This record gives sequence, C-alpha cells and structure tokens, in this order.
Amino acid sequence: MSKQQKPISPLKNFFAGGFGGVCLVFAGHPLDTIKVRLQTQPKPKPGETLLYSGTFDCFKKTLAKEGLKGLYKGMAAPIIGVTPMFAVCFFGFGLGKKLQQKSPDDILTYPQLFAAGMLSGVFTTAIMTPGERIKCLLQIQASTGNVKYNGPMDCVKQLYRESGIRGIYKGTALTLMRDVPASGMYFMTYEWLKNLLTPPGKSHNELSIPSILFAGGMAGIFNWAVAIPPDVLKSRFQTAPEGKYPNGFRDVLRELIREEGVASLYKGFNAVMLRAFPANAACFLGFECAMKFLNWLAPDL
Repeated sequence: MSKQQKPISPLKNFFAGGFGGVCLVFAGHPLDTIKVRLQTQPKPKPGETLLYSGTFDCFKKTLAKEGLKGLYKGMAAPIIGVTPMFAVCFFGFGLGKKLQQKSPDDILTYPQLFAAGMLSGVFTTAIMTPGERIKCLLQIQASTGNVKYNGPMDCVKQLYRESGIRGIYKGTALTLMRDVPASGMYFMTYEWLKNLLTPPGKSHNELSIPSILFAGGMAGIFNWAVAIPPDVLKSRFQTAPEGKYPNGFRDVLRELIREEGVASLYKGFNAVMLRAFPANAACFLGFECAMKFLNWLAPDL
C-alpha cells in the first residue's frame, strides 16, 4: 500500500466536505424526520395508542398525511448548515491528523485517528447546535399540526426574541456529548475500513466506488451506535418548552428512564440505522469524488 500522504489542504477539505454533506442530507433527511418524530412523540393518555407504532408506521402516516414533502420538512436548516458544517468537520479531522504528525509521511494509529475525529466534533458544534434545534422544532410541529414557525428564518427570529442567543443554542452540551465521541468513531471506522479494503500495493485513491460506499455506510452505522442515547436526550431537550428541564440533560435522562425505561434511550434506532448507511455512504462518496475533482483542478493548492 502506498504510504505517501498528500499534504492537507483546508480549502479542498472545505469544498469536498461541503459537497459530501449536501449528498448526506438529500439521501438521509426523510429518515431523520421519522427519527425525530419517533423520539419526540407524546406519551399516550390511558386508553390511547401511540401516534406511531414504529419506523414503517411513521413513514406510512407521514406520507399519507403530508406526501413526499412531509419527509423533507425542516430540510432547509440542515442544508444551509451542512456545507460549512461538513467543510469544518472534514477540515477539523484533517487538522487533527496534521497536529499529530511529525512529518507529512507519518501514518497515524487508530487511537490518533479517533482523537482527530473527536476534534472535528468540537469544531462542528457551533454550527450544528442551532441547525439541529431549528430542524427538530420544524419536524415536530409538522407532526403535531400546531404550526408556530413559518420556516427556518422565522424560527430563528422567534427563538431570539424569546430567549436571545441562548434560545438558539439550547442543547449545546448535549450536541457536544453526542458529536465528540461519535465523530471519533466515524472517522476512525472509515479509515480502518479503507485500509482493510485497499488491495496490497494499491493506494486509497484507487478504491472502487462500492468499497467507498461500504466504508462510508459502515462509518455511519458505528457513528450512530455511539450517538443515539445522547441524540434522544438532545431531541427531547431541544423541543421541550422553556424551563421544563431546569437541570438540563440530567432531568431529561431521569424523566425518560423513570417513565419509559433504559430502552427509550434507543428510540428511533431502526430509523437511524436505516438512514445511517445510505446517507453516510453518499456523504463519503461525494467527499472522495469532490476531492479527486479538486486535486485534478488544482493539484498544487
């Protein structure tokens, strides 16, 4: 396997990561909508049944009630946030790798790759938190039928009017708790599988499209295996009325476990895992294709 490392280009990482992120949102948003609706559906009153009995039921009801458009509700916020977010995410990973290299030819160990991935999770939280907050609020208002916000910008305006910048950044600690370890797992798994799937004597750049899709999809699965419990807490916390959880995520965790048991921390698991593979396969394929194009367009950048 060729050991020659290309020096990291922040600009190329920015554009390739952004393109990868747009591919991810288009491929994965419908199942993200279902995940949030399952995670935040109200507890039924005595004698009533759950609004959605599971992933497929939620998909069917959303499609019947709102059409295909319903599955793409709230997509504007992640699309607007995704280009800079994934750019920053891939840049953060590249920077994390660069900081640990003594020379550009150094091959990093898996713990070092995990640490570089964790850094990317720290970098993305500033963009991720408001985007997630807006997305979750728009997704659940569509399912409850109680329309308070006319779109992402209206949502930002109302949140800012009600609680200032803190209202927009509600859930920052939980976003960090989700994204830092999950990003470490994400990038480490992707690099590990790329190494595994690269034939002896070949370089990563020669990996086939099915291999990239498989490595990217599995990286998404491993990422979410780590991220689901904090993600459930985050969705609950970000969509709760102001003042409902004065002690933050500890209150959400206590209430969830008391009322619904430990299994509730894995709500939306099927929707997440169904989405994780195609969405992240699309993301890494988009990233690798954009990177190849940029390397061809500007090899010295």
